[in-house]
Amino acid sequence: MLKFPNRLVLALALAAICLPQSSTKLVTPEIRRVGDKLACKCGACNNTVATCSMLECHYSLPAREKIDEMQKAGSADQTIIDTFVKESGLSALATPPAEGFFLLGWLMPFIAISLGLVSVAIWFKRFAKGTPATQAPVPEIDRRYLDRMNKELQDLE
Repeated sequence: MLKFPNRLVLALALAAICLPQSSTKLVTPEIRRVGDKLACKCGACNNTVATCSMLECHYSLPAREKIDEMQKAGSADQTIIDTFVKESGLSALATPPAEGFFLLGWLMPFIAISLGLVSVAIWFKRFAKGTPATQAPVPEIDRRYLDRMNKELQDLE
C-alpha cells in the first residue's frame, strides 16, 4: 500500500531535478524563426542561434535576448538579420547568400559530382571498349593424331 505514494514522490522528485536542465532559454517560435538563419559563433558548436544547446553559451543567449528585444521593438526579421550581419559580417549567417562568390559554394558540389560521373563514364567506356577478342588460330592437328583420336572414340562407343 505504501509503494504507490513512494513511487509518486520519487517521480515528482525526478521531474523537479530535470526541470532546471533545459538549455534553451528564451526560444519562442518567433525567436527560432530568426535564430535559425543566424550561425552560433561560440566556437564550440556548428549550430544556429536557435538550436545551440550549449549551457550558458556566450553567444547564443545574448543573441536570443537581442532578437527578442528587437522583435518587441517591432523590427522586421530581415532587419534583425541585417543588424547581425552588419556587426559580425557574413559569417553571422547560417547559410551563405546565393550571390556573387558564394554562388560558387552552392554550385560546386553539383559540379564536382557531375565531373566525377563523367570521368567514371569515360573510364568505363574506354576500358570496356578495348579490342575485340580474336580467336587464336587453331594449330593444324597432325593427321595421324586425328585418326588415332577418332579410332579411340569409336572404340568407346
